[in-house]
Amino acid sequence: MSRIESYHKMLQAASQFQYNIALILEAKALEAARSCQWISGHLSGAHFEDHGDQVKKLLEVHDQMIEVIEGMTKMEMALAKHLHILLVGSEAGGTGSVNGDGGNYYS
Repeated sequence: MSRIESYHKMLQAASQFQYNIALILEAKALEAARSCQWISGHLSGAHFEDHGDQVKKLLEVHDQMIEVIEGMTKMEMALAKHLHILLVGSEAGGTGSVNGDGGNYYS
């Protein structure tokens, strides 16, 4: 297999990876909408002793969603970094150096 064919296969794999990430994000958006509806209907002030307990519970749910978003962001950043290395490295004659001095692009 030629170098161009190899790059093409890697880009196709990256494209499929991005599609799968989009499906995950779509499912997470649906889950968040359902959670929002459930929380709005079931976690009212009547279910807690005081407002502080209610806020703590809602912050726990919020923190879980932030963790999911951060995880997906880290995964996307890693994919972008590898694609950048692949594309810049192939344009520079395959030297493997991202910014010309052997350093890391995302340091």
